[in-house]
Amino acid sequence: MGTIGEDAGEAMSGGRLRIAVIGHVEHVTLGRVPAVPRPGDIVHLEAPRWLPGGGGGVAFAQLARSDAEVHLFTALGNDEAARDVAAALARAGARIHAVHRDAPHTRCVVMIDPGGERTIVVVGQPLHPRAEDPLPWKLLAGCDAAYFTGDDPAALQAARAARQLVVTARRRPAISASAVRVDVVVGSAADPREASALADYPVPPGALVFTEGPAGGRVETAAGTVRFPAPPPPAAITSAYGAGDTFAAALTYYLAAGLTVARACERAGPHGAAVLRALDPRDGQLPLAAP
Repeated sequence: MGTIGEDAGEAMSGGRLRIAVIGHVEHVTLGRVPAVPRPGDIVHLEAPRWLPGGGGGVAFAQLARSDAEVHLFTALGNDEAARDVAAALARAGARIHAVHRDAPHTRCVVMIDPGGERTIVVVGQPLHPRAEDPLPWKLLAGCDAAYFTGDDPAALQAARAARQLVVTARRRPAISASAVRVDVVVGSAADPREASALADYPVPPGALVFTEGPAGGRVETAAGTVRFPAPPPPAAITSAYGAGDTFAAALTYYLAAGLTVARACERAGPHGAAVLRALDPRDGQLPLAAP
């Protein structure tokens, strides 16, 4: 158990933003398929590659392409997949705080069809950090923002110490159980698992952000709803894998930099769209820089 990389207690230098990602990183094998398999079919992944992916992994990769001091809180298994993920994360040049579980690391198979849509098969349950793990949770109080993709309500309570707290919409049960006020809940309007309204939360978040593909998206607050535009789409969509997680990471960065939610969404849009150009989302991600 412990921290991979530099000293977790090191303070920010030169006024840099400090941003944390809290959640799962999976060992993802990704490739193209001629079609998503039907019952009884056998398909072969074309040109497969692996990456440390999942909601936490893709968001972390995008934030690592910034001038911020980035911290990742995660959990790793006890097998070769876990060692591969740990080695890849360590090369990102950020601070990795990982607890080790006595279990196989979660693997995913991501199938990309000719239209660029992704279908994901998850092998096992995602491994998330928990507040009881011996990780440097106190440093979150010095963070300008935290992006939460975990599932432990107590860890979410620890994340609330950050100045801005952004949570993926798929973690609504953890948000409700934590009883903390989240600044922004972000998700896709096209995904029924992520649909919600402010009234669905015991403690309503400051804003709900829903992306709507080529239609842009909307920001819902107690004061009403405002829309933000979509960036110009790429000439062709190679893969949608990681676009939403990249948008969420960029949104977190721009909120940390002091932009309003609506303005941060406008700035984050091109980052999400850029990923559509590449099979591996890391190949499409754009650098982040404070406005």
